[in-house]
Amino acid sequence: MATDINRVLIIGRLTRDPEMRYTPAGTAVCSFAVANSKTYSQNGEKKEQVSFIDCVAWAKLAEVIVEYCRKGYRVAIDGKLVQRRWQDDSGNTRSKLEVQVENIQLLQGKTGETQKQPAAETGNMFNGTDVSGEDFENPFADDDIPF
Repeated sequence: MATDINRVLIIGRLTRDPEMRYTPAGTAVCSFAVANSKTYSQNGEKKEQVSFIDCVAWAKLAEVIVEYCRKGYRVAIDGKLVQRRWQDDSGNTRSKLEVQVENIQLLQGKTGETQKQPAAETGNMFNGTDVSGEDFENPFADDDIPF
């Protein structure tokens, strides 16, 4: 029997500040949305398609998100897609899909500054180190062919 896979990885910007609430048992829950955009060209004209993805985080991760994340911040989230169902005031069954966040990485604040958070504190899937501009030493000289 095959094992099903449910994994979501999204990079985008928060559309609003995360909202915190608590379950009757006292467990922290935060909800927020991420805007993920794709640019493409159609008939020589540049277009943008934006998706707005609802997200939810629980317990300590929810508290960390509320403390460190704000509207406009660029984040990478890793989690799973879940369907939530409830009854509205009229008795109709409603449902929505949302990402249940398991890991988050704060990539940039509003000003474009790279944010660094300790991975152990946030449960990040990345270590928070920006190596995009670093010069890496080439272990092989151009005239030193390794074979």
